Amino acid sequence: MRNINSMYVIDDDRIYHFLLKNLFKQNGITINATFFNNGQEAIEAIKLTKTGETEMPDLILLDVNMPIMNGWQFLEEYSKIKDNLTKTSTVYMISSSNDEVDINKAKSYGDIVKDYFLKPICKEDLDKIFTSN
Repeated sequence: MRNINSMYVIDDDRIYHFLLKNLFKQNGITINATFFNNGQEAIEAIKLTKTGETEMPDLILLDVNMPIMNGWQFLEEYSKIKDNLTKTSTVYMISSSNDEVDINKAKSYGDIVKDYFLKPICKEDLDKIFTSN
């Protein structure tokens, strides 16, 4: 198991942000989490890691459907820059979409996306995420 100290949550649903923070608290998970409302904000933060202004997170929880830059667009941008980063993050897709097209598309990013979970995320999902790293 890899030590997970930091994570990015990329999701435009602020209620989900609140619920996720509470789920962490209820389960004794202490982690430095940074929340972004879309993929563009996260990509900009990741680009700052190249200059040393910020550090790459250990984990990224990524939604599919967001304004400005959705999860798929984020993955395209991330795949272009990941080889130049000081470290790569483990990415999990977390979405309300149970469409097989989305699930299979996530699998096509096998070198980047570790797994796909449906919202709402629960304690069992968190256990899988935090024990498989």
